[in-house]
Amino acid sequence: MTKDDREAMRKKVWSEDGLPKDAFLRQTLDYMRENEMTVPGDGVVAGLSGGADSVCLLILLHSLEKTLGIGLRAVHVHHGIRGGEADRDASFCERLCGRLGIACRVVRIDAPREAAEKGISVEEAGRIARYHIFEEEARAWEKEARREAEAHGEAGEAGQAAGTASLACRRARIATAHHANDNAETILHNLLRGSGLKGLGGIAPARGRVIRPLLWAESGAIREFLSEKGISWVEDSSNRENIYTRNCLRNEILPLLEERINTAAISNILRAGMRIRQADAYFEKQADEWLAARMGDACVPGRGSTEEKSGASPKNGISIKELMECEEIRRGYIVRGMLRLAGCPLKDVTARHIEEILALADKGTGKTAALPYGIEAQTEYGRLCIRRRETASADPDFAANPDGTCKQEIRLEVFPCKNPADFPKNQYTKWFDYDKIKDTLSVRFRCPGDYFMLPSGGRKTVKSFMIDEKIPRQQRGRIPLLADGSHILWIVGYRISEYYKITGETKTILQAKLDGGKSSG
Repeated sequence: MTKDDREAMRKKVWSEDGLPKDAFLRQTLDYMRENEMTVPGDGVVAGLSGGADSVCLLILLHSLEKTLGIGLRAVHVHHGIRGGEADRDASFCERLCGRLGIACRVVRIDAPREAAEKGISVEEAGRIARYHIFEEEARAWEKEARREAEAHGEAGEAGQAAGTASLACRRARIATAHHANDNAETILHNLLRGSGLKGLGGIAPARGRVIRPLLWAESGAIREFLSEKGISWVEDSSNRENIYTRNCLRNEILPLLEERINTAAISNILRAGMRIRQADAYFEKQADEWLAARMGDACVPGRGSTEEKSGASPKNGISIKELMECEEIRRGYIVRGMLRLAGCPLKDVTARHIEEILALADKGTGKTAALPYGIEAQTEYGRLCIRRRETASADPDFAANPDGTCKQEIRLEVFPCKNPADFPKNQYTKWFDYDKIKDTLSVRFRCPGDYFMLPSGGRKTVKSFMIDEKIPRQQRGRIPLLADGSHILWIVGYRISEYYKITGETKTILQAKLDGGKSSG
């Protein structure tokens, strides 16, 4: 498609007054503006599978590029399953982007292998990998834009004053093709899993850098739009396999609800989800205000005050008596607010964690509950305190950053393997087969689901290992881990995963050395 062809297509879509002729396009534009999904100068990385939903998303974003003042790129992930059908999908996406003049990156992964290594379903492994790849592309685009701006002398305040052109992709968004039916499936799925209000609220239109411009539209309307425009797409045959929970909900449960219970089942589920999101936001605000009244405005996001009530602070905790006088649902939100103040990412906090903390109210002084990211809840003379554990783990110098990551650096070095046997034993320096690493490495403390491989070929959870090693409970969340996703290369000071060990087949070595580590043996 030439530049003239694309301009001709644009004139078919837009009226002289600058408004979209097509109602579907207009509703998408309104929805994006209503939810403040982009600002002029943003770059948008569109996830493109080749299916109807993602093709529709790409076409709409392409049509709205000039109106929204955005840049657009596409990423297709080939999951290493479905054989020739997956190859067909990748080729289709490349051809479509070529016709539209959109840069397209195709990334190939081995989803079954990643699922086996992480002990999760192929579906979940694919989802995690996709978001990781999208995030990688978004960050790379931002860095690329910054380098270009600096090369043209447009960095910093001078660049901001130069206008939109100098701000091109100063912020990259990730657009996914979730639609109304997906949202209804998510709400129903979370209901059946026993989620709280946060999960029952469904999918957010925008969260972080991820935006979902099609969340307002039902799948039938999306296909109707494409058919009317004569735009083709590919079908993923695995979407018809009801062995997956999502497919069962999509292909069997929701149609049955519409057919036998209420033809407006999907819209009613979505309406309920919206109300639940509102209730969740209300309870969260109430909890923040309750905490602010006792700890100061610094406890309320956005208020910015650092003043605290006399003798009160997040470290000093709250009165257990006052907490237990609150309604049950309010208590849970107050505890979540305290966890947030302690620097604990709430995405890994479950209902069980909240229940364990509240159960401390009936116990005496000094009782504790261990939480993710090195956080601990403790009762102290009628008060409930939630704070980062100050006790050290195997090494007294191990410490945490506010976000729960390890302060100590693990210095990494990569070099060719010359002699696989030429590596001494050292407690704080380890060597690994670099080519076996699948994900971006991170240094952090333990999370649920962390594991490593045994010499026998089996796997063992980090939790079980720490219990068997009789590591004190208050120290387990303070031991640094070198992690490849949920697969732990190294439990620092203890052992490494058999999977990453150097063998006669190793071609490249990763050396990992804990900054400041001394012991060896």
